[in-house]
Amino acid sequence: MSNSLRYEIGPIRPPNEAYSLLVRFTRNCPWNRCAFCRVYKGRRFEKRSLDEIKRDIDSIKAIYNDILALSWKQGYAGQVTEQFVESIFSASSFNECYKSVVVWLYFGGKNVFIQDANSLTMKPGDFISALTYLKEAFPTIERVTSYARSRTIAKRLSVEDLKAMKEAGLTRLHIGLESGNDFLLTYMNKGVTKDGHIESGRKVKKSGIELSEYVVLGMGGRKWWKEHVDDTSDVLNAINPDFIRFRTLKVTKDMPLFEKVESGDFVISSEEEIIKEERSLIERLNGITSYIKSDHILNLLEEIEGKLPEDKEKMLRIIDDFTSLGDEQRLTFRFGRRAGIYRRLNDLNDELTYFKIRKQIREMEQKEPGSVEKTLSLLLENYI
Repeated sequence: MSNSLRYEIGPIRPPNEAYSLLVRFTRNCPWNRCAFCRVYKGRRFEKRSLDEIKRDIDSIKAIYNDILALSWKQGYAGQVTEQFVESIFSASSFNECYKSVVVWLYFGGKNVFIQDANSLTMKPGDFISALTYLKEAFPTIERVTSYARSRTIAKRLSVEDLKAMKEAGLTRLHIGLESGNDFLLTYMNKGVTKDGHIESGRKVKKSGIELSEYVVLGMGGRKWWKEHVDDTSDVLNAINPDFIRFRTLKVTKDMPLFEKVESGDFVISSEEEIIKEERSLIERLNGITSYIKSDHILNLLEEIEGKLPEDKEKMLRIIDDFTSLGDEQRLTFRFGRRAGIYRRLNDLNDELTYFKIRKQIREMEQKEPGSVEKTLSLLLENYI
């Protein structure tokens, strides 16, 4: 029973979709040229057939039925309790598909994330048919989200197409804005323009689908950070997305951007410079009602969250609180944050933890000067 049934699961999803059911409509990324991304490099994009997607949904349904039957058999009366989930994870006979479905059910069986990088490249009719089939199989589904590219929406989809997708059950789209600056969009090979971002975002908003725009802090580096801030805030102010999600740039050797870093053409901003950039960006967001989210470990200040305009000053104060810290405190917080010890600036008030982190930093620097910054860089790589 437990290893005979499988369905495809793609490589990534947004952090806030950690407990969603992952259903793969397309494989990999149709663009796959962004200089700052390493996820799909060397993999060919494929549109899965409608029959193939439906077979996967049938497999998920069969796994779902198996899990409920096992719950009854083990005396849980069809409920997916914490103890039942632990029994599935501790048994070697259950594959990753069973584990994914049981976690989804434990968290309510309500949220779905459609994979991979740009599912809206499918014909709208096929996308709607697949989504309709999924929702018929699982009536408990309430929220369905997916990644999409601005260019695809701007050039290939009408507001009516998007409205039909919403009617079928698509509730939110995650779009990689990254930057609103045309020079940087070209430099990073993003394949879209500032105007294209605005057109796409406005289409999604007009359709009634929730819109989550991702902004990469540090995308302009030290040379072009101001242009990045100015044009990105312009785009966000023009769209008024439901969510603005911050991600911090981290360059690794397997990204095309690494060559530009090595040549000295792109100069990476320090974490403290990125924090100042973040402040400038938030300050320029005016006339919109978006929620700002910092829901990724790459972001130094996770607590920068809130709704515009009412929480704007609170978010700016958090940044000011960080920048007003002494050098030792800022480094200690950075180390604690990257090591998974700190989540908020107030965590610095724990004197024992602070002492232990400072002791570790001192010992590392005594053994090898510069090792702390190297360690912080390596820790960030592990989070990508």
